[in-house]
Amino acid sequence: MQNTADFDILCIGSVLWDVIGRSPQDMRQGSDMPGRITRLPGGVAMNIAMTLVRFGLAPSVLTAIGRDAEGDELISACQRLGVATDLAYRSEDLPTDRYMAVEGANGLIAAIADAHSLEAAGDKILRPLTDGILGRAEAPYEGPIALDGNLTLSLLDDIAHNPAFARADLRVAPASPGKAERLRPFLTASHGTLYVNLEEAGYLCQATFTRSEDAALAMIDRGAARVLVTDGGASATELSRGAQPITLIPPRVQVARVTGAGDTFMAAHIAAETRGDGREDALHSALLAAATYVSGEPPL
Repeated sequence: MQNTADFDILCIGSVLWDVIGRSPQDMRQGSDMPGRITRLPGGVAMNIAMTLVRFGLAPSVLTAIGRDAEGDELISACQRLGVATDLAYRSEDLPTDRYMAVEGANGLIAAIADAHSLEAAGDKILRPLTDGILGRAEAPYEGPIALDGNLTLSLLDDIAHNPAFARADLRVAPASPGKAERLRPFLTASHGTLYVNLEEAGYLCQATFTRSEDAALAMIDRGAARVLVTDGGASATELSRGAQPITLIPPRVQVARVTGAGDTFMAAHIAAETRGDGREDALHSALLAAATYVSGEPPL
């Protein structure tokens, strides 16, 4: 098996190019505004990994990256940012994935995630956890894993029930509200910690919630082992089966960006628990990091 001392946490899911257009003015459908367009490494798994680096951890990604020019550039960019890619699946015939979003001062206007290559690669990205490099069913990997919902439902279902993942500390987040229902296997398997916002909790529970605490309680009732539910600037709740919910209110800040805020929250929470913070302190640290991020400042 590979020496797991080379990294602190595995991040499984989308690693792609984020193409983000931002305007400092409010926007609506059909708006044509001046602004800035950037291309940066992104994807849920990558955003989490980059934030973990800022908190002093060493992440390694399991993902699909094409052997095209964009893929080579992305590998180089990941390495410069301190994210290990040596375990990533490099496809000869699948292009490197991309995400495109438009944001205004009033938040996200529209976004399209093209993660078709990740979905097409399927379980090839998981081979290090099943073929003995990091673990196998008879001797499963026991470290922390941050998992994103850009994987197919069948693959997520396999991870939720596969013996090769039985001892891993799974931390799971949907890629978007539209993909939240893909996380349902983790409810039925009662495995992992789920990080969702209020809308995503509603999709998973087929209900409408107005408070993060209500959503967290409903998810536990439906079988989740542990959940963290955020509601923008209103509140966030952490709850484990058999425990009492902890609900905190995030700091108030002026919103400068939103793409990646949920990933920052999740990464900051993982980092806080890695250094030994208790439930309330870890939730507070995650909310502070996310608030700092959306204000436009680095999350440290």
